[in-house]
Amino acid sequence: MKSLKLNDKHFYIYENDLPKDFRPGISIAIDSETTGLSLVRDRLCLLQLSYEKNSCHIVKFDSDFFNQDTSPKNLIKLLKNDKVEKIFHYARFDLAMIKKFLKIECKNIFCTKIASKLVRTYTDKHGLKELCKELLEIELSKTQQSSDWSQSTLSNNQIKYAGSDVFYLIDIKKKLIEMLQRENRLDLAYKIFDFISTRVDLDLLGWDQNDIFSHS
Repeated sequence: MKSLKLNDKHFYIYENDLPKDFRPGISIAIDSETTGLSLVRDRLCLLQLSYEKNSCHIVKFDSDFFNQDTSPKNLIKLLKNDKVEKIFHYARFDLAMIKKFLKIECKNIFCTKIASKLVRTYTDKHGLKELCKELLEIELSKTQQSSDWSQSTLSNNQIKYAGSDVFYLIDIKKKLIEMLQRENRLDLAYKIFDFISTRVDLDLLGWDQNDIFSHS
């Protein structure tokens, strides 16, 4: 495990799995970094997790890890724990990568992008950067979004970017919950979150570019 402090935030980087004594709270923010956006071609490189405002835990997978007869048991145990809420921004992609490479489904999901689209109907901007700016008054840098996450050693800028994708999700979720409750759309949001696992199955079977519910 490697630890470092960057801009008053703490980062912990693990190789291929979390430690046995990793104990988050009842909610944890999660994001993934991959070699690209194709569910067929690209692979999972990192999973970053945060349950405290100023700390990020990064699991970095070796390039050949998923070709070996092993699995990140502690990480899988956490992700399969239905009592822990998992907060994503665009859960559809992250959960597809998790299912493809870790062979598990996650329950108890909250997706800030879906929640934003349900309640922030006054805008078409639902990216994490826009949510941070409007809801938290935080300017988020996305300069490392297109980056080589498969390299053996991550740069400090990559590490900071990976953390920024999860540091604010819990606070954003709280703001969106208030808005969803105000507009009587919270129950609808959770019904959609429950459907994400089915949407992931469709994506992994090849329907990722098609709306199977459309008329055409």
